Amino acid sequence: MDSWKMTRALGAAAMVLIFVATAALAQQPGRIRGQIEKADGDSYVIKTREGATLNAKLDEKARVNALVKATVADIKPDTFIGVAGTKRPDGSIEAFSIHIPPASNRGQGEGERPWDARPGSSMINTYFGSAVASADGQVLAVKNKDGEQKIIVSSSTVIAAAAPADKAELKPGAQIIIFGQEKLPDGTVVIKSMYIGRGLTPAM
Repeated sequence: MDSWKMTRALGAAAMVLIFVATAALAQQPGRIRGQIEKADGDSYVIKTREGATLNAKLDEKARVNALVKATVADIKPDTFIGVAGTKRPDGSIEAFSIHIPPASNRGQGEGERPWDARPGSSMINTYFGSAVASADGQVLAVKNKDGEQKIIVSSSTVIAAAAPADKAELKPGAQIIIFGQEKLPDGTVVIKSMYIGRGLTPAM
């Protein structure tokens, strides 16, 4: 095979690989945010924030935690936190959500990755260092395997901490975010892990 034909063949193969990878990524379920409309045992009807309605059921081994209101004062040095926000021109992150996950989640998913809560947002799982006051509110110094970053916390930033939850809290009106899930052929979502907002709407 001459070099021109080989180049075309390699290019075609690369395009196939890109298509397959893109299709696989598109099929991966994202997080589901919304409100429980109806509860019947371990089966639920959920209205998503986008306005869609879906049927869901709780896996018998599902991890269910609550999110309760917290403040920066509740975040101690070396606490592992999740920060959802958007990047500023100076490289700092303007946080719209900060959550303190369960202690068992410490270190999981460390680093920064794209997030689906808002356009252009990211999630940073990182370790808290210190906080100082600023004209914008407070600036948190954090550090993870990707390096050091500054997090801007304003009056609109929702700060929450994970707490044990009772499945009895999964009732109509509850605000939830589903992280781990499996979609059945009939469209039903099997919940593997989730947070329930206790007196708040999960913001991440």
